[in-house]
Amino acid sequence: MPYASALVDLTSASLAVAVGMTWANRADQLLPPSWMVCLFAPTVVAVSALGGRYRRKLNRSFLEELPTIEAVTALAAMLLLSGLIFNAGITGSSSGAVARVWMCAAVLIPAGRWLWIEWKRFCFRRNRLTAPTLIVGNGRIAEKVLERIAGSTAYGLRAVGIIDDEVPSMGPDRKSPAAVPYLGKLAEIEQAIARTGAESIIVAFSRTRDEAMFEVVRVAHKHGMNVWIVPRIFDAIGVHSRIDHVGGLPLISVARTNPRGWEFHAKHISDRVFATAGLVLISPLFLALMLLVRLSSPGPIFYGQDRIGRDGRVFRCRKFRSMRPLRESDATFTPGDGSAPGGVEGVDRRTPIGKFMRATSLDELPQLLNVIKGEMSLVGPRPERPEYVDLFNAQIARYGDRHRVKAGITGWAQVHGLRGQTSIADRAEWDNFYIENWSIWLDCRILAMTVIAVLRRAE
Repeated sequence: MPYASALVDLTSASLAVAVGMTWANRADQLLPPSWMVCLFAPTVVAVSALGGRYRRKLNRSFLEELPTIEAVTALAAMLLLSGLIFNAGITGSSSGAVARVWMCAAVLIPAGRWLWIEWKRFCFRRNRLTAPTLIVGNGRIAEKVLERIAGSTAYGLRAVGIIDDEVPSMGPDRKSPAAVPYLGKLAEIEQAIARTGAESIIVAFSRTRDEAMFEVVRVAHKHGMNVWIVPRIFDAIGVHSRIDHVGGLPLISVARTNPRGWEFHAKHISDRVFATAGLVLISPLFLALMLLVRLSSPGPIFYGQDRIGRDGRVFRCRKFRSMRPLRESDATFTPGDGSAPGGVEGVDRRTPIGKFMRATSLDELPQLLNVIKGEMSLVGPRPERPEYVDLFNAQIARYGDRHRVKAGITGWAQVHGLRGQTSIADRAEWDNFYIENWSIWLDCRILAMTVIAVLRRAE
């Protein structure tokens, strides 16, 4: 896989050089020496390799990689330009050709990487190129690792067995067998690797002594396997955490997100600016939907419902009304255990235009008014009704932590499929991940992923 990624970058960078040089030649630009230009593509690959960009990373997305790809491309172009400047025998007019190569590379290298990532995901969905993976550990955390691997093909992993000195105990009663085979004790790791052909290993929590766990990691490295370790206090460790050392002792430096810092103040200001601009741009569509809702059935155009926002404050969340009025004969709705309310609750009362708005999420557009008023953000955890918030606070660990920030029109959980009547515990996990790893670029990624999800007309 790492070699294939490097080959993709080498090919797309070489294509960028060919296109850029052809473009410069047709524009009568003085071309730099061929030997110097030919170094551009290998430089892109070398810089990426030195930065560890070809190491296997779980669930690597194109939007996550894009800033790094553009930075590497810019650095390679700057190195090429520096070679021209410090070479006294080459005139400065060749810089125009380098600029064209850079512009082509800024488009073609990300395009090549995007095609590669999408092709890998296509293969993962069909259980091809997935890495057979052993889980080392027992109990709740090992069970959660298994659930996450089984629940998403994007990781490219396929659990093939559990290794631990104790027989796995999982499920609500902690007495159920694991969903994958138990392959024996830690001392039998060599045989388990040979039997399953495992290529990766994930070390979860175990009551086994640390020396035995370290021996498992050593054996895995001897076989050239990828090794991941679930750290203690994993809830506090985010993507911005880093490893420091005191002597030879590693320390994890846990980055802190401050929802009351200047970065979030800037986010809230930009939310209002973009929401206002967006509302002006879509005003014809907004007015058309208002008319269609009015004509669809008796009742108001907008539907308002109390929701819980930042710091537990109640606000009126607005939507286009997508249902006919409630009748006395309609049954009441109760969400399933562990599931959030949402979607079609009880009897399907959606109007024809309501079904279309729900399928395309256009019913959420009036929440731009909530953003302009400062009650919501463009991106954040989806707000919930007060009666359910009290219930979930009592049932779900860290559920209340999501109220550290403003609720959003779209969120990290929603773009990962957690919409409607889905697991509220999973939503809380994704929402808290968003808060603790927040950045402007993460918001941009979520907005882009939201557009993709809407275009797929997810129900």
